[in-house]
Amino acid sequence: MLTLRQIEIIRAIMVTGSIAGAAKLLNVSAPGLSRLMKYTEASLGVRLFDRRAGRFVPTTEARHIFNLLDSVHGKIADLQAAIADLGRGTSQELRIASVPSIANVMLPRAVAQLRLRYPDLGLDINILKIEEAIDYLLLGRGELVAISSRFDHPLIEFALLARGRLLCIVPQDSPLAARDRITPAEMAEHPLIGIDPRDPYGSIMAAMFTEAGIDYRMNIKARFGTTVCSLVAAGLGIAIIDEFTVAHNAVRGLKSLEIDAENAFYTYAAYRNDLPLSAYAEQFLTLLRADMTAWSQRSRPMIRSAAERRP
Repeated sequence: MLTLRQIEIIRAIMVTGSIAGAAKLLNVSAPGLSRLMKYTEASLGVRLFDRRAGRFVPTTEARHIFNLLDSVHGKIADLQAAIADLGRGTSQELRIASVPSIANVMLPRAVAQLRLRYPDLGLDINILKIEEAIDYLLLGRGELVAISSRFDHPLIEFALLARGRLLCIVPQDSPLAARDRITPAEMAEHPLIGIDPRDPYGSIMAAMFTEAGIDYRMNIKARFGTTVCSLVAAGLGIAIIDEFTVAHNAVRGLKSLEIDAENAFYTYAAYRNDLPLSAYAEQFLTLLRADMTAWSQRSRPMIRSAAERRP
């Protein structure tokens, strides 16, 4: 049986008419190619070429074989082209979604890196509320959702993306902007723009005040972090927001303050556990996780937690 390498060599000799020409075409040494050609003919028990004045001419018996070899070579070339297209994402599409807090800054950065790896990959990106993630995945609308909390579902897997924390954002021209830290009690003294306590981040925010024994009142409620940021930048109050919404100074006119209270949260990539992720989705997950983790670690101050400061 001929190997793919032998098929390539036989065709190269057929096309160029000489060992030297075939060696140049394949960028190999002529003596080595000559030895392999002799071995091939001996193995097959068929003489494939007549040697005439330094030229290699296909024998009458082998002409039909050469037609088949040329066809096989064409199929191999088609296969290699198809593999190259997969490597660039040609004629492929990745469908993903994200909750707004991750979609604002982190998702576009991961998509930009994914585009460098797969320049021809098509992308379909959706922004979803947490409660919309189940239908998005189970109805096959997309492969993966970047999400800000997890829940129990028999068909959905949750892969950890990154640990984050909540921050207090204040207007850049506010007196509070001169500070780096703030306590729940101090926040309660200012007009507070917040998110619903039933929201994953909202429940963490509410717990900070409850554990400190402090009553607070939200003058304005907003569902999405980008809206909250705009309201604060407009001077309507201060707010508690997740760090990924304001990563890389994405929102101008704000100063972020550390909060002296427990406020950690975790983000996840949700996907169906009964279907394999595509290579593109796996790469996106890897890139998003790496960027979110790197940002969280880089931006987290080198301080001890409240528990560590206790005597």
